[in-house]
Amino acid sequence: MKERFVQQPMPKLSVEERIRSFREVALGYGREQAIAEAKRCLQCKEPKCVKGCPVEIDIPCFIRLIGEGKFDEAILKIKEKNSLPAICGRVCPQEDQCMGQCVLGKKGDQINIGALERFAADYELEKGVKNPKFAAPTGKRVAVVGSGPAGLTAAAELAKLGHEVTLFEALHLPGGVLIYGIPEFRLPKEIVRAEVDYVMRLGVKIKTNVIVGKMVTLDEVLHGEGFDAVFVGTGAGLPGFLGVSGENLCGIYSANEFLIRANLMKAYEFPEHDTPIKVKGRAAVIGGGNVAMDAARSALRLGAKEVLVIYRRTEKEMPARLEEVKNAKEEEIKFLFLATPVRFLGDNRGWVNKVECLRMRLGKPDASGRRSAIPIKGSEFMVDAETVIVAIGQKPNPLAVRATDAVNVTKWGTIVVNPETQGTSMRGVYAGGDITTGDATVISAMGAGKRAARAMHGHLMSTHR
Repeated sequence: MKERFVQQPMPKLSVEERIRSFREVALGYGREQAIAEAKRCLQCKEPKCVKGCPVEIDIPCFIRLIGEGKFDEAILKIKEKNSLPAICGRVCPQEDQCMGQCVLGKKGDQINIGALERFAADYELEKGVKNPKFAAPTGKRVAVVGSGPAGLTAAAELAKLGHEVTLFEALHLPGGVLIYGIPEFRLPKEIVRAEVDYVMRLGVKIKTNVIVGKMVTLDEVLHGEGFDAVFVGTGAGLPGFLGVSGENLCGIYSANEFLIRANLMKAYEFPEHDTPIKVKGRAAVIGGGNVAMDAARSALRLGAKEVLVIYRRTEKEMPARLEEVKNAKEEEIKFLFLATPVRFLGDNRGWVNKVECLRMRLGKPDASGRRSAIPIKGSEFMVDAETVIVAIGQKPNPLAVRATDAVNVTKWGTIVVNPETQGTSMRGVYAGGDITTGDATVISAMGAGKRAARAMHGHLMSTHR
C-alpha cells in the first residue's frame, strides 16, 4: 500500500551531461514506469484534478487507459480537449493546477499527471500521429493573430469545428513563446514543430512574417480580406527593465533578447548558426520566475563560469516552478535573496563588471498575494558580474489593435475582454493569453484560446454574411 503514495521518479540527464549541453534534461517515463504511476490513481468519482485543468482534460480516464496499457486510446482521450499535449506535459505548471488538486497529495505524492500526459503524447509522436477528424466545413473564415499557445489552441479548436482558419505570425517560425522563449533543454523545438504540424493537419493555414498592425491592419483583416472573425493572441513580448543607472552598459541583456538569441536564433550552435551571444565571467540574473530560471540555466550552458540569481524576496515567494528551481540548484546555480539592483557599473570599455544591490526585507502581502519587498536604507553592497540578464517580467504590446479605436486597451497595454467569452469591445474580435492578462502561463493562455473558440463558434454560426 505504501507504493500508492510514492511517485515514480522522472529520469533525467546527469548534471555533468547537461550543464554544457542544450539537450532535454527530463527524459520522460518508460512504459513500465508510466503504467506503475497510472495505477496509483484513485479514480475519484468527483475528480478535483479535472477542475484544476484550464483545458478540461478528462484526467482520470486517460490515466486509467495508460494503466491498462491502452496508450492509443489514452492520447485520443487527451486530444479531445488538448491539441498540444507533448508541450503541456513538459511546461504546464501541473503542481499548481491539476496535480495541486490531487487528493493523494494529502498523504503522499500526487499523481504525476504532467509526466503521464507527456508519455502518451511522446508515444504517439514516436508511433506516428494519425490524421484527426473534424467537422464538415461551415463556410466561415477566421483569422488568428499570433501562433503562441493561445493562438494555436484557438486555431485548432475552430478548425475542428469546421471553420477555415488562417494563422498570422510575425516571426519566421510559428510557435510564439514556445519557440523563442523556452529553452531547448526544457522544451525541444522538434516537439513544438510536431505539435504545430498537428494543428496544420486540422486544416489551419499559417502565414509567417506577417505583422498585423503594421503590414496589415486589424480592420483590413476583418473587412478587407473577408474574414468573419479574428482572434488576437499576440502574447507579452515587450521586455521589462529596472530603469536604474548603467542599464545600457554592454553585457546587460533583457531576458527576451537573451532567450530569443539562444532559442530561436540558436546562439548555442554558433558558428553553425549565425547569431552569437557573448556570455563571460560571472552572470547575474535578476528575477525569480521561470524566465529567470531559463535565462540562468542557459547562461551556464553558454559559458558563464558561475551564475547568480538575484531576487528581491525569499525563495518561498519565488514564482518559478519548484522543479525548475531544483534543476537550477542541481546545476550549482547560486541564489542571492532579499536583494535588488540599484545601479550597474562598468569598466573603461563600457562593459558591465559590477552590480550595486540594496538589501530588502519582507513586509505585508501585496496585490500578488506575496509579501512585499521593502528596501533597507543604507544597505548597499557590490556584486561582481560580467554578464547581466534582466528577467523581471514581460509586457504586452497591443500592436495588432493599435490602429483601431474600436478595441479597448488598458493602461498596461492589455486588451480588455469579457472573461467568459474572451470577446473584445469590437464585434467579431476576440483575444486571449498574455495580451489580455499580462505575463502568465502557457496553459492559462490555452484555456483562453478554448473559451474564445467556443464563443467564436457561437457567434459565427448565428451570423450571416
